[in-house]
Amino acid sequence: MPSRSDDPVARALSEAVARVADAVRAVQASNPVVLIDGRSGAGKSTLARLLADRWPLRTDPQLIALDSIYPGWDGMDAGVERAYDQILRPHGRDLVGTWQRYDWEGGEYAESYAVDPARGVILEGCGALTRRTARVADVRVWVESPEASRKRRALDRDGDLFRPHWDRWALQEVVHLRRDDPIGHATLVVSVP
Repeated sequence: MPSRSDDPVARALSEAVARVADAVRAVQASNPVVLIDGRSGAGKSTLARLLADRWPLRTDPQLIALDSIYPGWDGMDAGVERAYDQILRPHGRDLVGTWQRYDWEGGEYAESYAVDPARGVILEGCGALTRRTARVADVRVWVESPEASRKRRALDRDGDLFRPHWDRWALQEVVHLRRDDPIGHATLVVSVP
């Protein structure tokens, strides 16, 4: 079995974590906001988990996945709006935010979670980086990856659950890319093979 250093994806993600952690330290705040955006299967969730595990500040961050907020397969924009209103905006005003997890099976919002303004936030997901969200974030990351690699990883991860929705979701990503220019708002662009 090859070592992790021989795995180009693991190596790229490790290098990305180091770059993002350096950017977090450079903010010189105890509660920075990190947005991680990219298309499905690019490596956003893995990068976010690794960053949370290697968070360079004293207090652990709050890791929130937009997958837990989107209201279904057609809900990218609605999920990002909810995240802005319920998480990012209150956090930026030093107020406690509260977001609800979307129950994909039940088709409705479920339990709520508090967001402590004294702690950092890592918000990851497709659509996370817009003009509006960029204004309240300290570190803004775009994760780039080739389509074939992204699709393979996403379908390996979610299989038959995601397969019938790939094209439908990809259309929302294209709209986001054209309308919101997430790469233009990124402070860091990382590539994952």
